[in-house]
Amino acid sequence: MGTLSERKIAILTEDGFEEVELSNPRQALEDAGATVHLVSPKKDTVRAKAGDEWKGDYKVDINLNDASAVDYDGLLIPGGVINPDKLRTNNDAINFVKAFFEAGKPVAAICHGPQVLIDAEVVEGRRLTSVAAIKKDLINAGADWEDSEVVTDEGLVTSRTPDDLPAFNAKIVEEFAEGKHEGQHA
Repeated sequence: MGTLSERKIAILTEDGFEEVELSNPRQALEDAGATVHLVSPKKDTVRAKAGDEWKGDYKVDINLNDASAVDYDGLLIPGGVINPDKLRTNNDAINFVKAFFEAGKPVAAICHGPQVLIDAEVVEGRRLTSVAAIKKDLINAGADWEDSEVVTDEGLVTSRTPDDLPAFNAKIVEEFAEGKHEGQHA
């Protein structure tokens, strides 16, 4: 019986996510016993990237229009350059993200993923990290940015790059197992 056997986790993504930043954490969550759903504004599949190259298609489990944060215990946002840029301009995606924060549920984002959190207006006063390319954006949005492989702040887990995945995966399993965090807020 895994530590997450009673947990249901949403991975919010669009086309253009960095493949390993979705597949690797998803495997870690499933290995820990979680039920994991790929949630997307797209209806059938989303396409991955590996660096600059387009990779395979991934089956969407739940269309964003049919998803509710109430049905999930945690949220994961993978990076990639295109994925967060598409999500951050989608009001339904932003509202979905905000709902996790409002409910005190754990949220994890890696690489460029925290860009979505800027538009959800949930980074002000929060400790986090990201890929260096969006450091200034996060600081300008009021985040306390630090250069560490994984940063946890009351249920908010962030990492910089795929190199940090071992630490990121261990921490998301721990935080999702803990459940709601009083300090997690919108």
